[in-house]
Amino acid sequence: MALRKILTMEHPVLRAKAKKVSRFDPWLERLVNDMRETMREAPGVGLAAPQIGESVRVLVAEYEEQQVALVNPEIVKASEEQELGTEGCLSIPGYVGDNVPRALAVTVKARDPKGKEIRIKADGWFARILQHEIDHLDGVLYIDYIDPKDVRPVSEDEMVDEGEVIERDPSGGGTTVEKHGRKAGGASKAGAQKAGGSR
Repeated sequence: MALRKILTMEHPVLRAKAKKVSRFDPWLERLVNDMRETMREAPGVGLAAPQIGESVRVLVAEYEEQQVALVNPEIVKASEEQELGTEGCLSIPGYVGDNVPRALAVTVKARDPKGKEIRIKADGWFARILQHEIDHLDGVLYIDYIDPKDVRPVSEDEMVDEGEVIERDPSGGGTTVEKHGRKAGGASKAGAQKAGGSR
């Protein structure tokens, strides 16, 4: 396993549609392992292969007890009901976006790194993370969904994961308070100085 450099939004690979994976081989397994290590080190809860310069349809995501590595993921069902949330991105460090619309629940069809077909049903923040990361595979960033005025620097009382924004506990007790209101959600686990895995 190796840490990989996370590219920022000016890099053209982040705006390209990633290629489908056709070979399930040791290279793919190494890529997934590198992505997991890179995501955790960032730290983040989601990372897509284009973010480390590999234009292939692969993502990793971890949120609470859920951990996935998805190859050629595709959203096959999305709830009509949406919510607005605050998202960060490891490729847009230092900033977050408010009012990013996402489906409340999604069903994703994919393959695992060994080539086995899988389906993932996700809701809430995990659904937001998967949507965020799958967007990366199509060259789409969360900023494409919102007005530029809704993009802002990360505030000192926020912790940001790729796609997830959490307010720091003002008492200084070390715990965090999930940011609701407009219902925050999404995909990165950096400190306040980083905006944001995301899919």
